Order: sequence, then structure tokens, then C-alpha cells
Amino acid sequence: MEATIASRSFPKPVGRQVRPAGFAILLGGMLLVAAPAEPVAAAATANQASQVSLRPQWVRPDDQRAAQHLIGLLQSSDLDGLDPTQFNIKALKRAVMAAEGGKPGSVAKANAMLNAALVSYVTALRKAPTRDWIVNDREAIPKAPSPDKLLAEAARAPSLEMWHKAMPFMHHSYAELRRALARSDTLGDRQATDLLKINLQRVRLLPAGGRYVLVNTAAQKLYMYEHGKAVDEMRVVVGKAHQPTPMMAATIKFTALNPYWQVPADLAAERIAPHVVEQGLSYLTENGYVLMSDWGEYARPVDPSAVDWEAVASGKVLVRLRQDPGAYNAMGRMKFMFPNPQGIYLHDRRNKELLNEDARLFSGGCVRLEDAPRLAQWMHGKPLSWEGASTEQPVDLPEPMPVYLIYQTAVPSGGDIVFYQDIYGKDRSMLAGSSSDQVAAR
Repeated sequence: MEATIASRSFPKPVGRQVRPAGFAILLGGMLLVAAPAEPVAAAATANQASQVSLRPQWVRPDDQRAAQHLIGLLQSSDLDGLDPTQFNIKALKRAVMAAEGGKPGSVAKANAMLNAALVSYVTALRKAPTRDWIVNDREAIPKAPSPDKLLAEAARAPSLEMWHKAMPFMHHSYAELRRALARSDTLGDRQATDLLKINLQRVRLLPAGGRYVLVNTAAQKLYMYEHGKAVDEMRVVVGKAHQPTPMMAATIKFTALNPYWQVPADLAAERIAPHVVEQGLSYLTENGYVLMSDWGEYARPVDPSAVDWEAVASGKVLVRLRQDPGAYNAMGRMKFMFPNPQGIYLHDRRNKELLNEDARLFSGGCVRLEDAPRLAQWMHGKPLSWEGASTEQPVDLPEPMPVYLIYQTAVPSGGDIVFYQDIYGKDRSMLAGSSSDQVAAR
């Protein structure tokens, strides 16, 4: 891990002269009479009619299945971690029953109430809990679509039932996880139910569409997303059990070529100092390590012979080591920077053999990539070459790229759910906390 450094307003008019429809003015000696604004009113009426046509019709004289399915979704919103009573379901049922006769007024009222309930539901879903998420950039958190956009999308769907079953306003895995949760809850499978609930809450924060990077630390995989679908993936190495990669939402701003590795003090003690004690100061030189005077911006190289390296190895003395770019650099030839106080980023790797392990838990918290140049080309839209680049040369992204480091231990796959090992014990910890809360509430 490493800590990284990395409207014009217009004056308001003084006043506005308001003239009624049909006003007359004298211009160049000619009397001009303005016509009343019937065309404007007609345009407004047409626009209102257009807006109504872009609203889903849940209730029809001969078919109320879509309405019943939506009500069922709202009734089961406790699966989402929401309170179903906030949607006034009894009133919705009464409105749908009143519309059975097909009276236009009753049908319109029922549709309007159901549309409002849908907007409230999606808005509540998008107020994602952040209990175990670290949010380093609020811009990375997806917002609920506007009511007009949401309802227009539903109205254009060939089937309202299929549309809200797919829940396209959420990450693509959300609906499948939710259905699996409903099944396990019905079957009384307590273990699966508990794990699915935890993962459903984590996935609530992920976007429904767009272009972004997703790292699932539980699976040790990175996915590149476009338009809500994974278009590429690669293996990654993530943090050790005692140095876990955190769940984080951030934004990648640039790629650094030929990077330094600013070695965290704990990793200097764990990984480097023991070799210095055993092999001498030549270990530092041979592997490109430079001892720095401090952690400040203007730190300078100092003589490592003045340091008690046994004390460093035991954790009694803290030092700042920097590894210069080169063949032995732990960052490889590029790293992808998203400012965060935890010092986490994605980077190239030196030891390719670690990627062949089934459980790839070897880093100090950062994410080592199977193929950093491939990710760079996808993100930047062109290949990036480190050859000829200066040290720590930044290459800005055309557009900042959201990145999500998620600990997803339940993942939909081919109509089934794959459960990954709880490598960091996060699930066990959350379940133990829930049990304690239930006992305390009794």
C-alpha cells in the first residue's frame, strides 16, 4: 500500500416587462399587434400528453398482472433491506381493485399511484448502505435515475413484468441475487439466506450501467464493464488475510508509468529488513531500494548504514524506503491511481507465478494485475508504453474511471449462485454482529 499525492455565473436581469397576450407596440412607425398565445398553450398541452404517454400503464381493463407483480415486488422489499410499509401497499391494492371496472379515472389513478411507488422504491434502493464500503469519491456512487427517465424506460419496455423482474435500474447481478434470496428464505436455508442478504446489500452500491472497473477481492478477479456488462476480465492478486484489500468506491484519475514504490513502514519491516539483516546493505542496492530521510514531500536519500536494521525488522524503528523504477520494482511498469488515504491502487506485477495460485492473497492490500497494459489500453483507448517515459510519468485518462473494490462472496453464474470462500472473515464478522444485535434486542 502507499499513500498517494496526487460556472460561470451571469447577472440576473434588472427586471422584466410583462405584456399580456394580444399586446400592441409601435415599431418604426408601424403598429404591430401580437396574436394571443394559443399555439404556445397547444404546444404545452401536446407536451403534457407526450409525457403521459411515456408513463408505464400497469393497469389495463383486461390485464392487471403487471400491477400485481409490482405490488409483489414492493411487498417483498424487506429482502432489499427496506421497510415495505413506506410504499402504502394497502392503498395501492385498493386503487388496483377500483380500476377493475375499467373506468378511465380509476385506471389513471391506479397507474399514477403505481408509478409513484416505483419511483420511491428505486430511490430507496439507490440510497445504498455503506456499512462496509469506504467511499473515497461520492461521484463514483450511482444515483437513482430521474423519475421521468425511469418511467420512460419502463414505458418503452415490451413487457412491464419482464422489465421490473430484470430490475435494469440496478447492477445486473442484483435481480438474480434477490431471486436466490427469496428462494432460500422460502426453503428455510438459513446459511444461504444470511450470505445472500449480506451480498445483496454490497451490490446495491454498484452502478447499473456505464463504463467502470470492478475488482471482486473474494474471487481475485478484475472485470471491465461497458453498458452494464463485463467485456473483459483478468486474474489479480489481492491483500493477505491480515492485510485485506478494503471495499472501496473511488475514481481512477491517471496512469503512472515507471512508478516508484513508496514502501509502507510495516512492509519494510516484514519484507525487506529481514533480507538486509541476512544479506547486508547490498540487498538494498541490488533491488533498487533507497532509504529516504522522512515521509515529507522534500525527503532526500540518506545513508542506510546508520540504521539498526534488526530494530527495523522487529518493528521498533520505522523507516521510509523507496524502490526506484526498474526490472525489480514491485509496481512493475505502471500503476493506476485513484486518490485515497488508504494507499490502495491497481498496479503491474513482477512475480507472474503468483497469478497461477488458486488463492491469490499475497499483497499488502493493493491489487496486482495479470495484464496491466491490457487494462491501460481499454481505459485509455490506446496502448501505453513505459519505454522512454520519465519516472512516475502521469498519463491522464480521457475521462475519470469509477473503480469498485467489492468483497462479493455470492455471485450469479449461469442461473446458479457461486459462493466464494470468506477469505477475510467479513461475512462471519457481520453474521456474528447480527446475532449479537438480535440477542441484545430480546
